[in-house]
Amino acid sequence: MKLRTISVDLAKNVFQACGVNEHIKAQFNKKLKRSELLDFMGQQEPTMVVMEACYSSHYWGREMAKLGHDVKLIPAQHVTPFVRGNKNDHNDAFAIAEASQRPYIRFVPVKTEFQQEILCLHRIRERLIKNKTALSNQSRGLLSEFGVVFPCGQKALLGGLNSVINNAEYSHRLQNMVIDMLIEYETTLKRLKGIEQQLGIFVEGSESGKILLSIPCIGLINASALLASIDKGQAFNNPKEFAVWLGLTPKQHASGNISKMGGITKRGDRYLRKQLVHGARSVVSRAAKNTDALSLWATKLRVTKPFNKVAVAMAHRLARLIWILLTRQESYSATPTGVST
Repeated sequence: MKLRTISVDLAKNVFQACGVNEHIKAQFNKKLKRSELLDFMGQQEPTMVVMEACYSSHYWGREMAKLGHDVKLIPAQHVTPFVRGNKNDHNDAFAIAEASQRPYIRFVPVKTEFQQEILCLHRIRERLIKNKTALSNQSRGLLSEFGVVFPCGQKALLGGLNSVINNAEYSHRLQNMVIDMLIEYETTLKRLKGIEQQLGIFVEGSESGKILLSIPCIGLINASALLASIDKGQAFNNPKEFAVWLGLTPKQHASGNISKMGGITKRGDRYLRKQLVHGARSVVSRAAKNTDALSLWATKLRVTKPFNKVAVAMAHRLARLIWILLTRQESYSATPTGVST
């Protein structure tokens, strides 16, 4: 039985595998337990295996690639239009196979374990930052009930907590609570510092990382996230595709001779887009003090556009620049004033 594609609908314990021939006719569509999946795939001749890019897909992609299969991950939103009838695993698996045959589908590269480890560090860092902010806000709110108010900022918070601990006017119960807050806050800071050190080692040990660090607004956090997500940008054919994937291009609604452009699409990786926009904000805010071509472009745009729009436009431009430099393996050099970019 010659199979063109095997599609797998992933889950935690029960999977659905659908094999189709060259005419996209299902040759089998069966349920498999988690313990049976790799044994079943090992019995099949090497072919294209397609899965939705979702929970655990990169792990299964790596495992099936070891069996000799050509693994493709397809974004889930491209599968939905092909689901016919009721929503169930049987129909979902066949829809994945059908969607994978479309000529302009962009597949998601299977990430290595190392790439996923770096992205895990980013996810943990995001959670710790939220916890730190929540703890800071709660501490300020609770202590304000006792007349303790201090300025914004990490240094002021640590000083304010220590002032309560060292002040005999406050009860032991309150001081013990503040000690717990301080220990939790300092532990969170220590964990954040440890994660950032690991990310720094990863970036500085990579040639592509050094290239990214040469670009305005790209620091250790952004550089490590970009490297772990896109490597050298080989999944994209041109810089525009990368910007589109990040969701930094405007929406378009066109019919006949009428074409309207809206806000950015916000597709793709939300975390990378957020980090790049935050970095672009720092470039735009300092643009008036610099004389390079990128800063002059931002300054000129600020005359007619609000700050946030200019920041997103800068993020879009930087995304294109990132792809070009990673592809060429060249470091960024600021263009002198008077030379167009």
